Amino acid sequence: MKKTTFIGLFLLTLGLFFVACNGDESTETKADSKEQVVEDAPPVERKNVKVPGINRDSAHQFVLDQLTFGPRVPNSIGHQNTKAWIVDRLKSYGVMVTEQDFKVEDYKGTTLNATNIIGAINPDHPKRVLLAAHWDTRFMADQDPQRIEDPIAGADDGASGVAVLLEIARTIQLNPIDMGVDLIFFDVEDQGQAQGKIETWCMGSQYWAQNPHVNGYQAKYGILLDMVGAKGAIFQTENLSGVFDAQKVREITRLYDKVWNLAQAMGRGNMFLNRKINALTDDHYFVNLHTNIPMIDIVNRPIESATGFGPHWHTHQDEFSVIDKNVLGIVGQLVTAVIYKESGNNF
Repeated sequence: MKKTTFIGLFLLTLGLFFVACNGDESTETKADSKEQVVEDAPPVERKNVKVPGINRDSAHQFVLDQLTFGPRVPNSIGHQNTKAWIVDRLKSYGVMVTEQDFKVEDYKGTTLNATNIIGAINPDHPKRVLLAAHWDTRFMADQDPQRIEDPIAGADDGASGVAVLLEIARTIQLNPIDMGVDLIFFDVEDQGQAQGKIETWCMGSQYWAQNPHVNGYQAKYGILLDMVGAKGAIFQTENLSGVFDAQKVREITRLYDKVWNLAQAMGRGNMFLNRKINALTDDHYFVNLHTNIPMIDIVNRPIESATGFGPHWHTHQDEFSVIDKNVLGIVGQLVTAVIYKESGNNF
């Protein structure tokens, strides 16, 4: 997982670029107009919707299942077998699956055979929410002093987010929801160049955001899950000032606030902190950049970490032993609560 911070002159330059391209004044006018329309609209009917519980043991097992295939690096047997497994799991839960195959060239000039796996729940429902994770693993352990050139297992960095999404799909099959939910498993997220251009990372989300699986695809918002299973995980929000235009920043920040407020109302304020830290280059960045779907990132970012992430990040320590089923369950329950409340217009 690539996590580049936007700071200093780069932030200012990028901010000015968006203002120049989109017109800050016109953005403000559109925002004011949109808010007026919402105020004049008839009240939306709210329904009492029961939020089902998810099974943390099931999510825990899904992490282990992925690890049995070995590293999920594009062009490898482990990658091919994992893709087939994810597709089979989704179909077993009655999810309509689209395999978005594409080829990209990595920063070393290697052609990667990649697939974004998209699972659509209630595909014909007009109201939709997008949930995402990446399913590939890092081809090298660039944060490890040993075996640097060997690929990592990726128990947390990849497998944890996939596991939670699959458990949510299983839960929805048992507890039907009156809303469309799209689960996107992005490929080629973790094959970028350390300290290189941000475009060398998150290639699957870049491809999907510019080539959606459905023409004119739209969702109310999106939530990305990345590294959501480690013991002692801490989740913080992003300071997006200057990263996107003012209206988009408001929309994304509003979504962060609503999800984090819900987490705290569920008694998880010790994990979901009201702290803003530097923005990340992760799959959600490119979805926000290339679409009008606001997307947030739930990702473990410990306080005062040397790398900004857990000690297992991009090392060979990222194996099953770092995973805590309770953390998987907490994150999965929160996201489940979000979508069921959304289906009843209570979020």
